[in-house]
Amino acid sequence: MENIEVIVLVLGFLTLLAIGVPVAYSVGLASLVTILINIDTLPAFTTIAQRMATGLDSFSLLAIPFFILAGQIMNQGGIAHRLIAFAKALVGSFPGGLAYVNIIGAMLFGAISGSAMAAVSAIGGTLGPRMEKEGYEKSYSAAVNIASSTTGLVIPPSNILIVYSLASGGVSIAALFLAGYIPGLLMGLALMLVAYIYAKIKNYPSGDKSSFGQILKTFIQAFPSLMMLVVVIGGIVAGIFTATEASGIAVLYTFVLSLVYKELTVEKIRQITIGSVGTTAVVALLIACSMSMSWVMAYADIPQAVTAGLLSISDNPWVILLLINLLLLAVGIFMDMTPAVLIFTPIFLPVVTAIGIDPVHFGIIMVMNLCIGLCTPPVGSVLFVGIGVAGISLDKVIKPLIPLFIAMIIVLMLVTYIPELSLFLPGLFE
Repeated sequence: MENIEVIVLVLGFLTLLAIGVPVAYSVGLASLVTILINIDTLPAFTTIAQRMATGLDSFSLLAIPFFILAGQIMNQGGIAHRLIAFAKALVGSFPGGLAYVNIIGAMLFGAISGSAMAAVSAIGGTLGPRMEKEGYEKSYSAAVNIASSTTGLVIPPSNILIVYSLASGGVSIAALFLAGYIPGLLMGLALMLVAYIYAKIKNYPSGDKSSFGQILKTFIQAFPSLMMLVVVIGGIVAGIFTATEASGIAVLYTFVLSLVYKELTVEKIRQITIGSVGTTAVVALLIACSMSMSWVMAYADIPQAVTAGLLSISDNPWVILLLINLLLLAVGIFMDMTPAVLIFTPIFLPVVTAIGIDPVHFGIIMVMNLCIGLCTPPVGSVLFVGIGVAGISLDKVIKPLIPLFIAMIIVLMLVTYIPELSLFLPGLFE
Protein backbone atom coordinates (compact mmCIF):
# COMPACT_ATOMS: atom_id res chain seq x y z
CA MET A 1 0.00 0.00 0.00
CA GLU A 2 1.14 3.51 -0.77
CA ASN A 3 1.15 6.62 1.42
CA ILE A 4 -2.42 7.49 0.40
CA GLU A 5 -3.75 4.57 2.48
CA VAL A 6 -1.84 5.74 5.55
CA ILE A 7 -3.21 9.26 5.10
CA VAL A 8 -6.77 7.96 4.70
CA LEU A 9 -6.45 5.79 7.83
CA VAL A 10 -5.10 8.57 10.05
CA LEU A 11 -7.25 11.42 8.74
CA GLY A 12 -10.35 9.23 8.65
CA PHE A 13 -9.89 8.20 12.27
CA LEU A 14 -9.18 11.75 13.50
CA THR A 15 -12.08 13.21 11.52
CA LEU A 16 -14.54 10.69 12.92
CA LEU A 17 -13.30 11.40 16.45
CA ALA A 18 -13.56 15.16 15.88
CA ILE A 19 -17.23 14.94 14.87
CA GLY A 20 -18.09 12.92 17.95
CA VAL A 21 -18.19 9.35 16.63
CA PRO A 22 -17.39 6.88 19.47
CA VAL A 23 -13.83 5.57 19.51
CA ALA A 24 -14.70 1.96 18.61
CA TYR A 25 -16.75 2.99 15.56
CA SER A 26 -14.11 5.50 14.52
CA VAL A 27 -11.44 2.79 14.59
CA GLY A 28 -13.57 0.26 12.69
CA LEU A 29 -14.87 2.67 10.04
CA ALA A 30 -11.43 4.20 9.39
CA SER A 31 -10.03 0.69 8.91
CA LEU A 32 -12.84 -0.26 6.54
CA VAL A 33 -12.53 2.88 4.40
CA THR A 34 -8.76 2.39 4.16
CA ILE A 35 -8.99 -1.22 3.02
CA LEU A 36 -11.69 -0.30 0.47
CA ILE A 37 -9.07 1.66 -1.46
CA ASN A 38 -7.31 -1.51 -2.59
CA ILE A 39 -9.95 -4.23 -2.15
CA ASP A 40 -13.45 -4.60 -3.61
CA THR A 41 -16.43 -3.91 -1.38
CA LEU A 42 -17.50 -7.44 -0.46
CA PRO A 43 -13.99 -8.80 0.23
CA ALA A 44 -13.20 -5.63 2.24
CA PHE A 45 -16.25 -6.03 4.49
CA THR A 46 -15.55 -9.75 4.85
CA THR A 47 -11.90 -9.15 5.73
CA ILE A 48 -12.68 -6.55 8.40
CA ALA A 49 -15.40 -8.77 9.89
CA GLN A 50 -13.03 -11.73 9.98
CA ARG A 51 -10.29 -9.70 11.65
CA MET A 52 -12.74 -8.43 14.26
CA ALA A 53 -13.96 -11.96 15.01
CA THR A 54 -10.49 -13.53 15.15
CA GLY A 55 -9.28 -10.63 17.30
CA LEU A 56 -11.67 -11.78 20.04
CA ASP A 57 -10.82 -15.47 19.58
CA SER A 58 -8.32 -15.68 22.43
CA PHE A 59 -8.48 -17.69 25.64
CA SER A 60 -6.52 -14.98 27.47
CA LEU A 61 -9.22 -12.39 26.73
CA LEU A 62 -11.74 -14.50 28.63
CA ALA A 63 -10.11 -13.18 31.81
CA ILE A 64 -11.37 -9.65 31.11
CA PRO A 65 -15.15 -10.22 31.56
CA PHE A 66 -14.45 -12.25 34.71
CA PHE A 67 -12.27 -9.52 36.24
CA ILE A 68 -14.93 -6.95 35.25
CA LEU A 69 -17.56 -9.06 37.03
CA ALA A 70 -15.31 -9.40 40.10
CA GLY A 71 -14.89 -5.62 40.17
CA GLN A 72 -18.66 -5.07 39.97
CA ILE A 73 -19.22 -7.51 42.84
CA MET A 74 -16.60 -5.69 44.92
CA ASN A 75 -18.26 -2.37 44.21
CA GLN A 76 -21.68 -3.57 45.35
CA GLY A 77 -20.64 -6.12 47.98
CA GLY A 78 -19.23 -3.89 50.71
CA ILE A 79 -15.58 -4.58 49.96
CA ALA A 80 -14.75 -0.96 49.02
CA HIS A 81 -16.04 0.36 52.35
CA ARG A 82 -13.79 -1.98 54.32
CA LEU A 83 -10.74 -1.06 52.27
CA ILE A 84 -11.45 2.65 52.80
CA ALA A 85 -11.90 2.10 56.55
CA PHE A 86 -8.54 0.34 56.73
CA ALA A 87 -6.82 3.12 54.75
CA LYS A 88 -8.40 5.76 57.01
CA ALA A 89 -7.19 4.00 60.14
CA LEU A 90 -3.66 3.96 58.73
CA VAL A 91 -3.27 7.54 57.44
CA GLY A 92 -6.45 9.45 58.26
CA SER A 93 -4.84 11.23 61.22
CA PHE A 94 -2.21 13.00 59.07
CA PRO A 95 -2.77 16.60 57.88
CA GLY A 96 -4.91 16.35 54.79
CA GLY A 97 -5.30 12.68 55.67
CA LEU A 98 -8.46 12.07 53.66
CA ALA A 99 -6.48 12.68 50.47
CA TYR A 100 -4.08 9.91 51.53
CA VAL A 101 -7.07 7.71 52.32
CA ASN A 102 -8.40 8.38 48.82
CA ILE A 103 -5.08 7.44 47.20
CA ILE A 104 -4.46 4.30 49.27
CA GLY A 105 -8.11 3.25 48.94
CA ALA A 106 -7.94 3.68 45.16
CA MET A 107 -4.70 1.71 44.98
CA LEU A 108 -6.15 -1.16 47.00
CA PHE A 109 -9.55 -1.19 45.33
CA GLY A 110 -8.18 -0.61 41.84
CA ALA A 111 -5.58 -3.33 42.28
CA ILE A 112 -8.11 -5.88 43.52
CA SER A 113 -10.79 -4.99 40.95
CA GLY A 114 -8.40 -4.23 38.07
CA SER A 115 -10.64 -1.34 37.00
CA ALA A 116 -9.97 2.39 37.19
CA MET A 117 -13.62 3.12 36.40
CA ALA A 118 -14.79 1.03 39.36
CA ALA A 119 -12.24 2.70 41.64
CA VAL A 120 -13.07 6.28 40.64
CA SER A 121 -16.80 5.73 41.16
CA ALA A 122 -16.59 3.64 44.34
CA ILE A 123 -13.92 5.66 46.14
CA GLY A 124 -15.12 9.04 44.88
CA GLY A 125 -18.75 8.32 45.76
CA THR A 126 -17.78 7.32 49.29
CA LEU A 127 -15.02 9.81 50.16
CA GLY A 128 -15.97 12.83 48.04
CA PRO A 129 -18.87 14.10 50.20
CA ARG A 130 -16.87 13.49 53.39
CA MET A 131 -13.85 15.44 52.08
CA GLU A 132 -16.09 18.35 51.12
CA LYS A 133 -17.76 18.28 54.56
CA GLU A 134 -14.35 18.51 56.27
CA GLY A 135 -13.28 21.57 54.28
CA TYR A 136 -11.46 20.16 51.27
CA GLU A 137 -12.02 21.92 47.97
CA LYS A 138 -14.31 19.86 45.79
CA SER A 139 -12.03 20.37 42.77
CA TYR A 140 -9.03 19.08 44.72
CA SER A 141 -10.77 15.99 46.09
CA ALA A 142 -12.04 15.17 42.59
CA ALA A 143 -8.54 15.60 41.13
CA VAL A 144 -6.99 13.29 43.74
CA ASN A 145 -9.69 10.69 43.13
CA ILE A 146 -9.24 10.82 39.34
CA ALA A 147 -5.44 10.56 39.36
CA SER A 148 -5.18 7.87 42.03
CA SER A 149 -7.80 5.64 40.41
CA THR A 150 -5.44 4.86 37.54
CA THR A 151 -2.83 3.24 39.83
CA GLY A 152 -4.89 0.05 39.93
CA LEU A 153 -4.28 -0.43 36.20
CA VAL A 154 -0.56 -0.83 36.87
CA ILE A 155 -0.85 -2.83 40.11
CA PRO A 156 -2.13 -6.34 39.23
CA PRO A 157 -4.41 -8.00 38.45
CA SER A 158 -4.90 -5.63 35.52
CA ASN A 159 -7.11 -6.14 32.48
CA ILE A 160 -5.00 -3.83 30.34
CA LEU A 161 -1.84 -5.86 30.99
CA ILE A 162 -3.74 -8.89 29.66
CA VAL A 163 -4.60 -6.89 26.54
CA TYR A 164 -0.94 -5.92 26.14
CA SER A 165 0.07 -9.58 26.41
CA LEU A 166 -2.29 -10.36 23.53
CA ALA A 167 -1.10 -7.42 21.40
CA SER A 168 2.56 -8.22 21.99
CA GLY A 169 2.20 -11.77 20.76
CA GLY A 170 2.32 -13.58 24.08
CA VAL A 171 4.47 -11.76 26.66
CA SER A 172 4.02 -13.60 29.98
CA ILE A 173 1.01 -12.29 31.91
CA ALA A 174 2.57 -13.46 35.18
CA ALA A 175 5.74 -11.47 34.44
CA LEU A 176 3.68 -8.38 33.53
CA PHE A 177 1.66 -8.67 36.74
CA LEU A 178 4.81 -8.91 38.85
CA ALA A 179 6.40 -6.03 36.94
CA GLY A 180 3.53 -3.69 37.81
CA TYR A 181 3.89 -3.73 41.59
CA ILE A 182 6.86 -1.40 42.13
CA PRO A 183 5.86 1.18 39.43
CA GLY A 184 2.28 1.22 40.73
CA LEU A 185 3.37 1.74 44.32
CA LEU A 186 5.79 4.49 43.22
CA MET A 187 2.97 6.25 41.40
CA GLY A 188 0.82 6.11 44.52
CA LEU A 189 3.65 7.44 46.72
CA ALA A 190 4.28 10.30 44.27
CA LEU A 191 0.60 11.28 44.43
CA MET A 192 0.75 11.15 48.23
CA LEU A 193 3.76 13.49 48.18
CA VAL A 194 1.76 16.00 46.15
CA ALA A 195 -1.13 15.59 48.61
CA TYR A 196 1.25 16.25 51.51
CA ILE A 197 2.55 19.49 49.93
CA TYR A 198 -1.00 20.57 49.09
CA ALA A 199 -2.15 19.90 52.67
CA LYS A 200 0.68 22.05 54.05
CA ILE A 201 -0.11 24.92 51.69
CA LYS A 202 -3.88 24.79 52.29
CA ASN A 203 -3.60 23.89 55.99
CA TYR A 204 -6.03 21.01 55.65
CA PRO A 205 -7.27 19.40 58.90
CA SER A 206 -5.96 16.26 60.58
CA GLY A 207 -8.34 13.47 61.45
CA ASP A 208 -8.68 11.67 64.76
CA LYS A 209 -5.70 9.43 65.51
CA SER A 210 -6.59 5.74 65.34
CA SER A 211 -5.53 3.47 68.15
CA PHE A 212 -3.66 0.27 67.47
CA GLY A 213 -6.86 -1.60 68.27
CA GLN A 214 -8.81 0.35 65.62
CA ILE A 215 -6.11 -0.26 63.02
CA LEU A 216 -6.08 -3.95 63.86
CA LYS A 217 -9.88 -4.16 63.70
CA THR A 218 -10.10 -2.51 60.28
CA PHE A 219 -7.22 -4.66 59.03
CA ILE A 220 -9.02 -7.84 60.13
CA GLN A 221 -12.18 -6.63 58.37
CA ALA A 222 -10.24 -5.82 55.17
CA PHE A 223 -7.96 -8.87 55.34
CA PRO A 224 -10.24 -11.25 53.37
CA SER A 225 -10.44 -8.65 50.56
CA LEU A 226 -6.67 -8.15 50.55
CA MET A 227 -6.17 -11.90 50.43
CA MET A 228 -7.70 -11.97 46.96
CA LEU A 229 -4.47 -10.41 45.66
CA VAL A 230 -2.47 -13.21 47.28
CA VAL A 231 -4.76 -15.92 45.93
CA VAL A 232 -4.97 -14.57 42.38
CA ILE A 233 -1.39 -13.38 41.84
CA GLY A 234 0.13 -16.13 43.95
CA GLY A 235 -1.74 -18.78 42.00
CA ILE A 236 -0.62 -17.36 38.65
CA VAL A 237 3.02 -16.96 39.67
CA ALA A 238 3.13 -20.40 41.24
CA GLY A 239 1.71 -21.93 38.08
CA ILE A 240 -1.36 -23.32 39.86
CA PHE A 241 -3.69 -21.70 37.33
CA THR A 242 -3.60 -19.38 34.32
CA ALA A 243 -4.67 -15.72 34.36
CA THR A 244 -8.00 -16.73 32.81
CA GLU A 245 -8.61 -19.38 35.45
CA ALA A 246 -7.53 -16.87 38.11
CA SER A 247 -10.20 -14.45 36.92
CA GLY A 248 -12.87 -17.11 37.50
CA ILE A 249 -11.46 -17.75 40.99
CA ALA A 250 -11.61 -13.97 41.62
CA VAL A 251 -15.33 -13.93 40.77
CA LEU A 252 -16.04 -16.88 43.05
CA TYR A 253 -13.92 -15.39 45.85
CA THR A 254 -15.56 -11.95 45.74
CA PHE A 255 -19.05 -13.45 45.45
CA VAL A 256 -18.60 -15.67 48.52
CA LEU A 257 -16.98 -12.79 50.42
CA SER A 258 -19.89 -10.47 49.62
CA LEU A 259 -22.32 -13.12 50.85
CA VAL A 260 -20.33 -13.40 54.08
CA TYR A 261 -20.52 -9.60 54.45
CA LYS A 262 -24.32 -9.90 53.85
CA GLU A 263 -24.30 -6.94 51.46
CA LEU A 264 -25.54 -8.68 48.31
CA THR A 265 -29.24 -8.60 47.49
CA VAL A 266 -31.19 -9.94 44.52
CA GLU A 267 -31.49 -6.40 43.15
CA LYS A 268 -27.74 -5.81 43.51
CA ILE A 269 -27.00 -9.09 41.73
CA ARG A 270 -29.22 -7.92 38.85
CA GLN A 271 -27.37 -4.58 38.71
CA ILE A 272 -24.00 -6.35 38.85
CA THR A 273 -24.93 -8.65 35.97
CA ILE A 274 -26.27 -5.86 33.76
CA GLY A 275 -23.29 -3.60 34.51
CA SER A 276 -20.78 -6.37 33.80
CA VAL A 277 -22.42 -7.32 30.51
CA GLY A 278 -22.54 -3.70 29.38
CA THR A 279 -18.90 -3.01 30.25
CA THR A 280 -17.74 -6.28 28.68
CA ALA A 281 -19.63 -5.49 25.46
CA VAL A 282 -17.95 -2.08 25.20
CA VAL A 283 -14.49 -3.54 25.84
CA ALA A 284 -15.08 -6.40 23.38
CA LEU A 285 -16.16 -3.99 20.62
CA LEU A 286 -13.08 -1.83 21.26
CA ILE A 287 -10.82 -4.88 21.06
CA ALA A 288 -12.48 -6.22 17.90
CA CYS A 289 -12.30 -2.90 16.04
CA SER A 290 -8.76 -2.24 17.25
CA MET A 291 -7.58 -5.63 16.01
CA SER A 292 -8.97 -4.82 12.57
CA MET A 293 -7.02 -1.55 12.54
CA SER A 294 -3.87 -3.32 13.70
CA TRP A 295 -4.20 -5.67 10.72
CA VAL A 296 -4.74 -2.77 8.30
CA MET A 297 -1.68 -0.99 9.69
CA ALA A 298 0.41 -4.14 9.31
CA TYR A 299 -0.93 -4.49 5.74
CA ALA A 300 0.23 -0.91 5.14
CA ASP A 301 3.69 -1.70 6.56
CA ILE A 302 3.30 1.07 9.12
CA PRO A 303 5.18 -0.73 11.93
CA GLN A 304 8.20 -1.25 9.68
CA ALA A 305 8.06 2.37 8.52
CA VAL A 306 7.86 3.68 12.10
CA THR A 307 10.73 1.43 13.19
CA ALA A 308 12.92 2.63 10.34
CA GLY A 309 11.92 6.26 10.94
CA LEU A 310 12.66 6.27 14.67
CA LEU A 311 15.94 4.38 14.28
CA SER A 312 16.99 6.84 11.57
CA ILE A 313 16.60 9.67 14.10
CA SER A 314 18.80 7.98 16.71
CA ASP A 315 19.97 4.58 17.87
CA ASN A 316 20.31 5.81 21.46
CA PRO A 317 17.78 3.90 23.64
CA TRP A 318 17.23 6.93 25.89
CA VAL A 319 16.30 9.15 22.95
CA ILE A 320 14.06 6.51 21.36
CA LEU A 321 12.24 5.89 24.65
CA LEU A 322 11.75 9.63 25.16
CA LEU A 323 10.23 9.98 21.67
CA ILE A 324 7.95 6.98 22.24
CA ASN A 325 6.86 8.35 25.62
CA LEU A 326 5.97 11.69 24.04
CA LEU A 327 4.03 9.95 21.26
CA LEU A 328 2.15 7.74 23.72
CA LEU A 329 1.28 10.69 25.95
CA ALA A 330 -0.17 12.40 22.86
CA VAL A 331 -2.03 9.22 21.87
CA GLY A 332 -3.53 8.94 25.36
CA ILE A 333 -5.11 12.37 24.99
CA PHE A 334 -7.17 11.29 21.98
CA MET A 335 -7.64 7.53 22.36
CA ASP A 336 -8.95 5.20 25.02
CA MET A 337 -6.55 2.76 26.63
CA THR A 338 -7.62 -0.57 25.11
CA PRO A 339 -7.52 0.44 21.42
CA ALA A 340 -4.31 2.39 22.03
CA VAL A 341 -2.55 -0.70 23.42
CA LEU A 342 -3.83 -2.94 20.64
CA ILE A 343 -2.96 -0.53 17.84
CA PHE A 344 0.36 0.90 19.01
CA THR A 345 1.96 -2.15 20.62
CA PRO A 346 2.64 -3.76 17.20
CA ILE A 347 4.05 -0.42 16.01
CA PHE A 348 6.40 0.42 18.89
CA LEU A 349 7.35 -3.04 20.19
CA PRO A 350 9.62 -3.84 17.18
CA VAL A 351 11.37 -0.50 17.75
CA VAL A 352 12.11 -1.08 21.44
CA THR A 353 13.14 -4.70 20.98
CA ALA A 354 15.55 -3.56 18.25
CA ILE A 355 17.32 -1.36 20.81
CA GLY A 356 17.35 -4.05 23.50
CA ILE A 357 14.37 -3.05 25.67
CA ASP A 358 12.61 -5.92 27.44
CA PRO A 359 8.96 -6.35 26.24
CA VAL A 360 7.80 -6.68 29.87
CA HIS A 361 9.47 -3.38 30.76
CA PHE A 362 7.94 -1.70 27.71
CA GLY A 363 4.49 -3.00 28.63
CA ILE A 364 4.65 -1.19 31.97
CA ILE A 365 5.92 1.98 30.24
CA MET A 366 3.03 1.88 27.77
CA VAL A 367 0.37 1.28 30.42
CA MET A 368 1.70 4.08 32.66
CA ASN A 369 1.67 6.49 29.71
CA LEU A 370 -1.91 5.65 28.85
CA CYS A 371 -2.99 5.86 32.51
CA ILE A 372 -2.14 9.55 32.33
CA GLY A 373 -4.25 9.79 29.17
CA LEU A 374 -7.29 8.48 31.07
CA CYS A 375 -7.17 11.67 33.16
CA THR A 376 -6.91 14.12 30.25
CA PRO A 377 -9.59 15.64 28.00
CA PRO A 378 -11.14 15.21 25.50
CA VAL A 379 -11.37 11.39 25.72
CA GLY A 380 -10.25 10.65 29.31
CA SER A 381 -12.94 8.26 30.57
CA VAL A 382 -11.75 8.29 34.19
CA LEU A 383 -11.65 12.09 34.13
CA PHE A 384 -15.29 12.39 33.07
CA VAL A 385 -16.55 9.71 35.45
CA GLY A 386 -14.62 11.42 38.25
CA ILE A 387 -16.09 14.86 37.62
CA GLY A 388 -19.52 13.26 37.21
CA VAL A 389 -19.26 11.55 40.60
CA ALA A 390 -18.00 14.78 42.19
CA GLY A 391 -20.62 16.96 40.49
CA ILE A 392 -18.08 19.51 39.27
CA SER A 393 -17.23 21.07 35.91
CA LEU A 394 -14.18 20.12 33.87
CA ASP A 395 -12.53 23.56 33.96
CA LYS A 396 -12.41 23.59 37.77
CA VAL A 397 -10.65 20.24 38.14
CA ILE A 398 -7.85 20.84 35.62
CA LYS A 399 -5.77 23.18 37.83
CA PRO A 400 -5.43 20.80 40.83
CA LEU A 401 -4.80 17.93 38.39
CA ILE A 402 -1.67 19.55 36.93
CA PRO A 403 0.71 18.87 39.88
CA LEU A 404 -0.62 15.31 40.04
CA PHE A 405 0.12 14.92 36.31
CA ILE A 406 3.66 16.17 36.90
CA ALA A 407 4.18 13.61 39.68
CA MET A 408 2.90 10.80 37.45
CA ILE A 409 5.17 11.86 34.58
CA ILE A 410 8.21 11.98 36.89
CA VAL A 411 7.49 8.39 38.00
CA LEU A 412 6.99 7.42 34.35
CA MET A 413 10.46 8.77 33.52
CA LEU A 414 12.00 6.90 36.47
CA VAL A 415 10.38 3.63 35.38
CA THR A 416 11.40 4.25 31.77
CA TYR A 417 15.07 4.80 32.48
CA ILE A 418 15.51 2.44 35.45
CA PRO A 419 14.39 -0.93 34.02
CA GLU A 420 15.04 -2.69 37.35
CA LEU A 421 11.96 -1.00 38.79
CA SER A 422 9.88 -3.13 36.43
CA LEU A 423 12.08 -6.18 36.00
CA PHE A 424 13.31 -6.82 39.55
CA LEU A 425 10.30 -8.83 40.76
CA PRO A 426 9.84 -10.88 37.55
CA GLY A 427 13.56 -11.67 37.71
CA LEU A 428 13.14 -13.24 41.14
CA PHE A 429 10.71 -15.84 39.77
CA GLU A 430 12.54 -16.81 36.59
